[in-house]
Amino acid sequence: MTIFREPDYGTPKRTSSEMVTLVIDGERVTVPAGTSVMRAAELAGNRIPKLCATDSLEPFGSCRLCLVEIEGRRGYPASCTTPVEAGMVVRTQSAKLAELRRGVMELYISDHPLDCLTCSANGNCELQDMAGVVGLREVRYGMDGRNHFDKASAVAPDVSNPYFAYDPAKCIVCNRCVRACEEIQGTFALTISGRGFDSRVAAGTNQPFLESECVSCGACVQACPTATLMEKSVIQMGQAEKSVITTCAYCGVGCSFKAEVKGNEVVRMVPHKDGKANMGHSCVKGRFAWGYATHPDRITTPMIRNSIDEPWRKVSWEEAINHAANEFRAIQVKYGRNAVGGITSSRCTNEETYLVQKLVRAAFGNNNVDTCARVCHSPTGYGLKQTLGESAGTQTFESVLQADVVMVIGANPTEGHPVFGSLLKRRLREGAKLIVIDPRTIELVKTPHVQADYHLKLMPGTNVAIANALAHVIVTEGLVNEAFVAERCEDAAFRQWKDFVARPENSPEATAAITGVSAEAVRGAARLYATGGNAAIYYGLGVTEHSQGSTMVMAIANLAMVTGNVGRMGVGVNPLRGQNNVQGSCDMGSFPHELPGYRHLSDVATRSQFEEAWGVSIDPEPGLRIPNMFEAALDGSFRGLYIEGEDIAQSDPNTQHVEAALRAMECVVVQDIFLNETAKYAHVFLPGSSFLEKDGTFTNAERRISRVRKVMPPLAGMADWEVTCALSKALGYPMDYAHPSEIMDEIARLTPTFHGVSFERIDELGSIQWPCNDEAPDGTPIMHVDHFVRGKGRFMLTAYVPTDERANKRYPLLLTTGRILSQYNVGAQTRRTANIVWHAEDKLEIHPHDAEERGIADGDWVGVASRAGETVLRATVTKRVQPGVVYTTFHFPESGANVITTDNSDWATNCPEYKVTAVQVVKVSQPSAWQQRHRDFAERQQAYLKGQRQTGKDRVDA
Repeated sequence: MTIFREPDYGTPKRTSSEMVTLVIDGERVTVPAGTSVMRAAELAGNRIPKLCATDSLEPFGSCRLCLVEIEGRRGYPASCTTPVEAGMVVRTQSAKLAELRRGVMELYISDHPLDCLTCSANGNCELQDMAGVVGLREVRYGMDGRNHFDKASAVAPDVSNPYFAYDPAKCIVCNRCVRACEEIQGTFALTISGRGFDSRVAAGTNQPFLESECVSCGACVQACPTATLMEKSVIQMGQAEKSVITTCAYCGVGCSFKAEVKGNEVVRMVPHKDGKANMGHSCVKGRFAWGYATHPDRITTPMIRNSIDEPWRKVSWEEAINHAANEFRAIQVKYGRNAVGGITSSRCTNEETYLVQKLVRAAFGNNNVDTCARVCHSPTGYGLKQTLGESAGTQTFESVLQADVVMVIGANPTEGHPVFGSLLKRRLREGAKLIVIDPRTIELVKTPHVQADYHLKLMPGTNVAIANALAHVIVTEGLVNEAFVAERCEDAAFRQWKDFVARPENSPEATAAITGVSAEAVRGAARLYATGGNAAIYYGLGVTEHSQGSTMVMAIANLAMVTGNVGRMGVGVNPLRGQNNVQGSCDMGSFPHELPGYRHLSDVATRSQFEEAWGVSIDPEPGLRIPNMFEAALDGSFRGLYIEGEDIAQSDPNTQHVEAALRAMECVVVQDIFLNETAKYAHVFLPGSSFLEKDGTFTNAERRISRVRKVMPPLAGMADWEVTCALSKALGYPMDYAHPSEIMDEIARLTPTFHGVSFERIDELGSIQWPCNDEAPDGTPIMHVDHFVRGKGRFMLTAYVPTDERANKRYPLLLTTGRILSQYNVGAQTRRTANIVWHAEDKLEIHPHDAEERGIADGDWVGVASRAGETVLRATVTKRVQPGVVYTTFHFPESGANVITTDNSDWATNCPEYKVTAVQVVKVSQPSAWQQRHRDFAERQQAYLKGQRQTGKDRVDA
């Protein structure tokens, strides 16, 4: 529940071409066929009392509070489960209905604690509200006899979950929580145990919530009409005073939330029912893990120092900004204009990212700007641009509900994009078919309620071989959508590609030895994708983070085009973006060769447009990518770096190489909310602001631009956009804006796909999917409907080239990496929340066969060594990975996951090959040498943060 309630029509909206007219309380009402009487009455302005009904769940009919009278029908049917019929005459109010409803409410209240004044739901309790609505004035049954709330019979509250409590004494057994877990989340973690008087909600097999399979998405808490399931923050702080609609700052789903606030303190985050991306659902991170924003580790005062081996000195904003600007200018005078650069972050808003790239190009005078998308989805931008003509996904998330076949490649939606994962599971339960292509057995492969029709469990690094084999089957078995290809695609390119994939070396039989996947499984999956109806592809970093990441993206686009699965609901090519604004950071011109809107620097007309608007000359030569910056730092030509919101020392591959590059620089300026791993190598620290402290926009994986609204003032006194403006001014290039809306107005003027975007328009529509311009004033939910952005779709040749990173005698296993539900990216946010109760360390998954060969048992410490480095992790022995493959996450800096990943990268974009690293694993008893050095270095940096200077090996002095 939320104290700031949105309209609740009791049952879900129905869509139908058939309209039905009936009479409710004397008024004619017309609604789509299939609509419930309850919803029809609500639409007509006649609210019917209810407890078990809510419009996010299918009708259940258990509370019997919503009874109505229908002419010609015996009894008093429940309005929630009764569909409308033409000519039906309904009465929602009568003396008899009032008597029945009061009687029902009496029964509820007779077994409910009457502690309303001290209850955490006081002022926000549907049971309390309905008692008032039905006019309950007495309870004739008294409180004697058996009940669920006195000391003798009450079950103790379950407070095991760190975020919410479960109090069975207040449960009315309406089943809303159970149904929400099933219908919305799809976890089926809750049930009603017992019968009759002994009925109660149970998690798992009558386990505490924390020990059950509950994923803490909050759907049950949201659905509960009483205080049975309640956020601990509400129990502690009381009800909120106001709410602000904003957008989650975690993954690329871009969930909309109502931040409920008391003063400047957030009481809780409630998923926004009208959020177009999440439709009122959430995950454990967005719903509950927002406490990092006010964590004691937040740094809210600017700091400077001359060396990373010196303590920090707290200074004013003015001194810090001027010091940073002077250092950058001095470096450019000494080493040249191109000796400095900047890195934008996908955790920042579109407006902030735009300003950083503008600062680099206009104030620094070069194009040395890059973004963290370099290390995740840069191949998506390249591959989709080459084939379809635009560097973005094609669909809305809701489109999956019209898919008949879903292919998930190199993604783990239930862990990495859980709200979309729930939507996908819903469609699969409705009957859609599923193909999973992944070297690991992810949750979607097999659960009690969802099972993949095909799991192509390939070896890491062989994606392109699998894609070519799928295409081979489609082409050679006559499964091509010839009409679509003829009308929508370049004929010469298609014929060349068709001849290429038809070659014998691309057949499933030939590639089986490469991929480890049987020809029979590949052929079956290809036939299903090509002939199963609407077929959609969803992919993640398991596609892009390879030496052939760009090639695989193009291969995916080829599959969609050859089967005609582009340009309508239920189909498409859908990259699942890892962070909240990966799409936006790319849109805003964060790459060194592109200006906002993916327009190349070499285009004179585009460059002239920006030069006129910015009042400067723009260098026509592309700047340095992040890996090039590191190399240039080590060779002495790149000496200064401005980093806003990105932690390259933890997130980028080959950690020791990154650390060496950072050490080689003379001025590293980090703008962040915590002293992250990169900030430990910084000379200037500029305090950042969390998503709760700023205004702006994020763009999610479906190109949806959503508002980020300030919930509390910036703890450091300045929002990130203001800091960048101040730095630019100190560098001699003023950027004068009064509000982020003015920055978006400038973006819209200069970017064709954003011409129709403004804060006012977003507020009006709720959100906008670009392109939004004169041709599409309300945005573009589905791309490439009648034609591709580039005109005709272009098939690209995708020859499989084995990665240089291969298993060998010295390193016989292949390491691949991924994420887990409770943690996010480098963990800087989620590690500072109670989410650590689920995942307190990164572990190494290893197959029982490989573990037995090495004498490794579950829970043992193991050394993981590659040609780049070595680290130590705790082993988890599991069949989720196949023999020869190991897997870990990268959420904790001390784990050193990227110490062992190498500098091998995608041929087109330099996206690192995180997903394939040849390693050896052995049982050990102590941390690696790097981990010991990292621990000592981290301890020194924490001491420096307190203004202490290290004077001996184990001693620091003030």
